[in-house]
Amino acid sequence: MKILVPVKRVIDYNVKVRVKADGSGVDLANVKMSMNPFDEIAVEQAIRIKEAGQAEEIVVVSVGVKQAQETLRTALAMGADRAILIEAAADVHQDIEPLAVAKLLAAVVKEEAPGLVLAGKQAIDNDMNATGQMLAALLGWSQGTFASELTLDGDHALVTREVDGGLQTIRVKMPAIVTVDLRLNEPRYASLPNIMKAKKKPLEEKTPADYGVDVTPRLTVVKTVEPAGRKAGVKVGSVDELIAKLKDEAGVI
Repeated sequence: MKILVPVKRVIDYNVKVRVKADGSGVDLANVKMSMNPFDEIAVEQAIRIKEAGQAEEIVVVSVGVKQAQETLRTALAMGADRAILIEAAADVHQDIEPLAVAKLLAAVVKEEAPGLVLAGKQAIDNDMNATGQMLAALLGWSQGTFASELTLDGDHALVTREVDGGLQTIRVKMPAIVTVDLRLNEPRYASLPNIMKAKKKPLEEKTPADYGVDVTPRLTVVKTVEPAGRKAGVKVGSVDELIAKLKDEAGVI
């Protein structure tokens, strides 16, 4: 079985994000970029499945700017076998919308014929949480989202999902799309020898035109603003004082 893992280049989660002065977007100048953390978990899970003898090949794919090669090389260093870069933008500030990404991934799936697509549940830059579901709809495949546990059982997959009420386990027929959550695993660090080996692993470069997909944006970002600062907390001396503040100041009761 072949596993396909989409990965995205995003601002590193340790970086303090700053909004441009004109409010047109996030400032990416001289900012550290890395693999989306949820996608890193998906890569790790694919590697574990391969190590268990349930997959023969792991293909990682990224849609975006040319610099996403670095992200793909990271996935290759972790243990993926080969990579595909679809260069869909020249400007690092241009984010390819989920529907366009899903259409490109659908084309890659039809070309590569994987038995399983593992993806992060969302990207930490735009928090869309839509690509995996759109891809499943375009392909007509089964899907399991927000996976905190994944077990392959023949031509089916058991997916434990994190939902508001707790955990839900579903059984889906493969091929399937599974989007992963934080608690699925702890991604490994790439060793220096594997980083060196990753430089020689195949990385194929494509364009949206190769797949006949139009990535022209359908959405316009009107304004980007930083979240409002939180007010300092206060200590109260008694339950009665707490209730009074919740009632009179906060207005929540």
